[in-house]
Amino acid sequence: MRVLGIETSCDETAAAIVERDENGHGTILSNVVLSQIAEHEPYGGVVPEIAARAHVEALDRLVKQALAEANCELGDVDAIAATAGPGLIGGLIVGLMTGKALALAEKKPFYAINHLEGHALTARLTDGLSYPYLLLLVSGGHTQMVLVRGLGDYTRLGTTIDDALGEAFDKTAKLLGLPYPGGPAVEQAALKGDPKRFSLPRPLKGEARLDFSFSGLKTAVRQTATEIAPLSEQDVADICAGFQLAVADTLSDRVSRSLKRFKQEYPDKPMPELVVAGGVAANKALRAALQGLCDRYGFRFVAPPHNLCTDNAAMIAWAGVERAFQDESFGKNGDPLDIAPRSRWPLDQKSAPLIGTGRRGAKA
Repeated sequence: MRVLGIETSCDETAAAIVERDENGHGTILSNVVLSQIAEHEPYGGVVPEIAARAHVEALDRLVKQALAEANCELGDVDAIAATAGPGLIGGLIVGLMTGKALALAEKKPFYAINHLEGHALTARLTDGLSYPYLLLLVSGGHTQMVLVRGLGDYTRLGTTIDDALGEAFDKTAKLLGLPYPGGPAVEQAALKGDPKRFSLPRPLKGEARLDFSFSGLKTAVRQTATEIAPLSEQDVADICAGFQLAVADTLSDRVSRSLKRFKQEYPDKPMPELVVAGGVAANKALRAALQGLCDRYGFRFVAPPHNLCTDNAAMIAWAGVERAFQDESFGKNGDPLDIAPRSRWPLDQKSAPLIGTGRRGAKA
């Protein structure tokens, strides 16, 4: 089984070929990602119209490159998968329409993939995990703790009640005059800082609920920076270090409660897994904190390689592989070609959303 994956939900244009063997093991044959950082850097964030136009200009070339690197033709793939949401609607249209056109031309099954499900299933591609497992999804738009019971079977244990963690990193970087993208810039600056110099809050720490909150921490960073302005390079480094430590402590407190709940629900699983996915999962300090937490509670910590934490098409292709094998069991043959892109598409569609509900649906 070989699947071509296409990802255009935000500011990376990506195409990949992933193969599944008869034993269920996945292999990435190619994974091409073109970042748009240079296009968006002057604005300090992603501009949806610029992103969509960049996807149009690059996607056909990247699909050809992915096929060439995998040493196969389009006719050799068994199915085509493309991100259908959530994300920026202009970019989603580009990838979704390209995937549909290729599937129609080659008479291949087409799969419209939830971008968050791609992140959720990445650890099954890289580490061969079996269900169930816990997922901490931390990205620019989402911060969630999810119980992954099976393909399409997700229960949200906790979510952010305000800002996503990636958003907090980006806004902190912008406030401190650091370059875009903000997450890596804050992590780099924190290496030279004193994390104990400033006392920053740990939102919701100690509360029984499993949700997250980062707006108060972001506000505290702004107030701290305003009080000691103008900021020296060392001031910025110390604030970044304090912010990163506060985030690590907050995550440790929030996630530990989910680990305890998982053990209560699945007491017979000898070595349960905590998977971290999403762009913020590339942060080494946060990985170290989560690794320590897993060691303490008897969990296996699973973090995909950095290039599979950020947006990529290999995870979309693998989700297509999983969907294709599920369809074989139920006698289905992909999604209808009139399926529409969705700017909002919760992974767990049963739980009531806490923020961002409107005519476009629930944000998370």
